[in-house]
Amino acid sequence: MITIDRSFGRQAFGVNPAAYHAARPEYPGWVYDMLVGRCGLRPGARLFEIGPGTGTATGRLLELGADPLVAIEPDARLADFLEARLACPALTVVRAPFEAVTLEEGAFDLGVSATAFHWLDEAAALEKVARLLRPGGWWAAIWHVFGDAGRPDPFHDATQPLLSGYALPSAGERGIPFGLDVAARTQALKRTGAFDVVDSKIVPWQLVLTAEETVALYATYSDMTARPNMEAVLEELGRIAREAFGGRVERNMTTSLFVARRAP
Repeated sequence: MITIDRSFGRQAFGVNPAAYHAARPEYPGWVYDMLVGRCGLRPGARLFEIGPGTGTATGRLLELGADPLVAIEPDARLADFLEARLACPALTVVRAPFEAVTLEEGAFDLGVSATAFHWLDEAAALEKVARLLRPGGWWAAIWHVFGDAGRPDPFHDATQPLLSGYALPSAGERGIPFGLDVAARTQALKRTGAFDVVDSKIVPWQLVLTAEETVALYATYSDMTARPNMEAVLEELGRIAREAFGGRVERNMTTSLFVARRAP
């Protein structure tokens, strides 16, 4: 088993930002409804976003009024793509790891990270998040989790021998994916002593893909970009999708949202 270090996430996704952006699914409307209805996302809200990548969530945050929005992206290739795609006065893109960024403390209404926070040291990052938020400000961590061991998943079963062998930070502990481990994520937030409200919501759903879309999506996974035989693995993945599944792949997906309010 090859363990992929957290630091790998800072350069794992930027080889082809346009392909990454096209392949990754959007976050569902209920996530933004919760950010607006509960977490203070509104016109003029001051936001920071950790690991925005190509801006899958960033664009919607801007549409809902985030101004300013400071997007902190360590991969310069992704940062360049994001800045060009969403160029607007409200958006500032900072090219640096979150740990190295200096921002005004107590200045933000909302902090967000979408399918990225598992690449950081959770305890240290949450301490810094808390310092950046104003009293009563909110933190929101979102995940798209690809796969669900609790539901039948024929495509996963058929491709597991091909894709096994890599351990990722997103895999979490005790067999629970990082973004679905409610107990661990809740405890981490509470250990900071900085948040007086902690809550979560988890919604399963189904992603239906063609064989081509399947290959494009899997090509964005960090355990795929780490493989020296990536092209051969993707070719075999596409063959399985076409021949064994008739070009229609159904993948179990789960979206999770963890929110926490900065205590006075």
